[in-house]
Amino acid sequence: MSVRPDEVTAVLRDRLAEYKDDLELTSTGIVVQVGDGIARVYGLSEAMSQELIDFGKGVYGIALDLEEDTVGCVLLASDVGIHEGDEARTTGRIAETLVGDELFGRVVNPLGEPLDEAGPVDTERTMPLEVIAPGVVKRQPVSEPLLTGIKAIDAAIPIGRGQRELIIGDRQTGKTQIAIDAIVNQRGGDVKCIYVAIGQKMADVRRLQSTLQQHGALEYTCIVVATASDPAALQYIAPYAGCAIGEAVRDAGGHALVVYDDLSKHAVAYRQVSLLLRRPPGREAYPGDIFNLHSRLLERAAKMSEAEGGGSLTALPVIETQEGDFSAYIPTNIVSITDGQIYLDPKLFHEGQRPAVSIGLSVSRVGSDAQSKMIKTVGSRLKLDLAHYREYEAFAQFGADLDDDTKAILEQGERIMEVLKQAPLAPSPEVDQVITLFASTRGHLIDVPIADVVEFDELLISYVREKNADMVARLEQTRVLSEEDEVQLAETIETCKREWRFQHTE
Repeated sequence: MSVRPDEVTAVLRDRLAEYKDDLELTSTGIVVQVGDGIARVYGLSEAMSQELIDFGKGVYGIALDLEEDTVGCVLLASDVGIHEGDEARTTGRIAETLVGDELFGRVVNPLGEPLDEAGPVDTERTMPLEVIAPGVVKRQPVSEPLLTGIKAIDAAIPIGRGQRELIIGDRQTGKTQIAIDAIVNQRGGDVKCIYVAIGQKMADVRRLQSTLQQHGALEYTCIVVATASDPAALQYIAPYAGCAIGEAVRDAGGHALVVYDDLSKHAVAYRQVSLLLRRPPGREAYPGDIFNLHSRLLERAAKMSEAEGGGSLTALPVIETQEGDFSAYIPTNIVSITDGQIYLDPKLFHEGQRPAVSIGLSVSRVGSDAQSKMIKTVGSRLKLDLAHYREYEAFAQFGADLDDDTKAILEQGERIMEVLKQAPLAPSPEVDQVITLFASTRGHLIDVPIADVVEFDELLISYVREKNADMVARLEQTRVLSEEDEVQLAETIETCKREWRFQHTE
């Protein structure tokens, strides 16, 4: 049987066309020290900062310390299977996480690996954990409100899309509840939410997942979890992973809300990593770059310009204080980075004021720019009335003789505080807030007994929606409270009050 040269040539040509060069250049080093979630590797001269390092056996680390001879890596899994003398290789990839719409409705770890029972996450899109925040030219001023459904916040401490608003307070004062209420209030809207749980118990995360599911909020929420039992490195990268997921939404022209709960535990995890890497400690043993750690995270929240798609990423970092100490290192840092803070007062909390928002000590540096005109109209007097109330309340405690004007201010303030009480997971629509605040700040509730204020408020909202359906529909459409609307609303409130009194006297 003869072999034809042209056939051999054709076969070789086809095989050469199919050949792919899979040659990869990697830098290999030797582990010289390992323990406490930290590994030092000798010989990785080509390693980049924040690069993923492969230790084999499914264990990866992130290169944080690039020294002359060694690289200090934080391990993203247990170091039990890694020993001195083992090989470690560079991967050529900067630390990254999975992103995409497929993550919403899921519970994942900071690397995008699922922690729920719904199977693998069906996305291959990734984004680096750390990117440079958008510059001023790519941003636009914060002007669009992000409603939380909480009357005290939407009226007095408004949050805008693209803002960074700190939630701060002592332990067990309702910080997480405010964040959850804000997430639940986005139901039916165009905002996707990311909740980052740092250093929490898995049981608490499961409870949160169940709550969001019951209220129809899990489908547009991604829960990123680094529990207290996870390595400190995972807790350190968790907020950056949540931010990357939100940035993917923002850069596609969408709107995202990310909650970091909480950055106090994040700072502790970074302090642990830094001390184990033998970086010099500073104030309260935190490393010198702790301010930069949080500023480069929070600066990534932005309202992008129309040329960049007009998307937004809003950040709600949470900070826990000790005995209300604002001047501690981490709280002071975060307050100086953010665009305002919502302070939860333990005294108000124990008095039964829920949510325990201290309107006097809270501030939004975006202010009324992030409010609709109708909320601005009724909320403008709220802070002033409550400031007067708090001032005169101190005098009233001494049993001093009070004139009629002072008594009126105290009675008005007491009724405003009553209507600002709100049950958890019961967000108030914007028009309902307008009705409630109009009635309380314009003195219409002054002759309603304190014990009946909450009951009357609920009745009033239903009454106005029934009797003035056209006005309510117009307010929902235009979000502007005209003078005619104010007159009509005042008349409706007085009519409702007369009917309510008549029913009570029967």
